[in-house]
Amino acid sequence: MGGLLFNVTTAALMVMMINSGLGAVGRESLRGRPVPWVAVGLTVLAVAGVVLQLCWSGAMAALDEDPAKSGWWRVFTSVFMQNGGVAGALWNIATLAFVGALAQWLWGGTLTALLFVAGILLPEHIDALLGLGGGPSTDPRNFAGSSGATYFLGATLALALLMRTRERKQQALAVGVPVLGLLMWFAQDNGHGMVAVYGFALGALAWVARRFLRNSDAEPSTRTRSA
Repeated sequence: MGGLLFNVTTAALMVMMINSGLGAVGRESLRGRPVPWVAVGLTVLAVAGVVLQLCWSGAMAALDEDPAKSGWWRVFTSVFMQNGGVAGALWNIATLAFVGALAQWLWGGTLTALLFVAGILLPEHIDALLGLGGGPSTDPRNFAGSSGATYFLGATLALALLMRTRERKQQALAVGVPVLGLLMWFAQDNGHGMVAVYGFALGALAWVARRFLRNSDAEPSTRTRSA
């Protein structure tokens, strides 16, 4: 029963993030959007990782992020290995494709790639900073899998919706992502929840930084017109 509840809440969190992204992008505008090449590239890498696992029995041992093994590359290659069986691999690849596409349409390709990399690198360091290293890791990958980085990136969609909408229901949906994430962490030790909180927080920083840079770029032209 506990395992079923874990899976249901984990899936529910992802559904909330995807709906947040759809709300921020605009469901009616999806057909007219350009091809999200960063999302395509990440998905291709995830599929290639699964194919490699099927063709090479030693792929997981060579590329996962087992802390007992050495290798600087493992933190990156482990993201494109999958250890949740067929259903888990399909879920991870499908959600990565969907979240990646929505993120690119919202954030642009470069920032999406940076946020995804942040989702790979930051959680364990934030864990250490918050003193969470002694307990269950907030990294849900268990040495392999793309879900950690995907949930991190997905939470930035909720932040984008919160910043873009004035509708109460959509605001509640967006705020519900970090709230549910915290509940999942405290009630289930579900790392997907805490990773989503981290992603939501970094999304806020990215939003503020982007607005600041845009305003800075606009200031010279404003001064020129006023002069």
